[in-house]
Amino acid sequence: MARFEGKKVFITGAARGQGRSHALAFAREGADIIAVDVPAEVATSPYAMASEEDLQETVRLVEECGARIVAQQADVRSQEDLDAAVTAGLAAFGHIDVVVANAGIYSAAPAWEQTEQQWTEMVDINLNGVWRTAKAAIPSMIDAGRGGSIILTSSNLGLVGALNSSSYVSSKHGVVGLMRALANDLGRYRIRVNTVNPTNVPTDMIMNPTLLKIFRPDLDDPKPADVVDALSAGHLLPVPWVEPEDISSAVLWLASDESRFVTGTTLQVDAGAVGQLGNVRQ
Repeated sequence: MARFEGKKVFITGAARGQGRSHALAFAREGADIIAVDVPAEVATSPYAMASEEDLQETVRLVEECGARIVAQQADVRSQEDLDAAVTAGLAAFGHIDVVVANAGIYSAAPAWEQTEQQWTEMVDINLNGVWRTAKAAIPSMIDAGRGGSIILTSSNLGLVGALNSSSYVSSKHGVVGLMRALANDLGRYRIRVNTVNPTNVPTDMIMNPTLLKIFRPDLDDPKPADVVDALSAGHLLPVPWVEPEDISSAVLWLASDESRFVTGTTLQVDAGAVGQLGNVRQ
């Protein structure tokens, strides 16, 4: 039997990148998926958001794995959207066992140069959206009495600071704090809550012209190959990034019975990024 046979998994930001990788990883292990994303742009994001076509491609790929999927357009800035997605998922599958609050954005600027809109959008999606996701799913998980696992996507920058990232760092530190509070609230219901804290992952969030230019300002049009050395310098292991599948492996472990007594923790999948920053400061 697959590890997640009969399990139902609710994933935000599922149209592409890490979210799609998580959906496929769970589907291959027997789970049914409730997938949400929003085909709408975020004004302060330096890269395009996922499209409806991206979400439908996730649907196709999950179904190829032999799993069932309910896909809904939902903006994590809207509690109504998320509640509707959970309602649709429960109507199809009856319960939710695992929540992966994955949706997030990134943009860069010195703190004093950020607009209020940039700060507000970052925090509303990366932190408030995670809280709304949990809020939408938790009542049904408690009522079902099956226990469960909630995994919140933070970042290595949820544990340390970085240049030009005040709103992102603040939002991702907030996710860690939210996780610790939820772990306390939900332990009595056998619902575990943890964060996964990735380093760079080669998705649109990082691999876009604006962000690549930050790492190689000396080049007019830097490509991913041009930033390998710059990104590798931030890690203890000699790699520039980790793959979405590496994060999915950590997420599956946190959702599985193999981690049945793990709650209230941060799981760093960061090639030693946090350790490297500590070395730099010594």
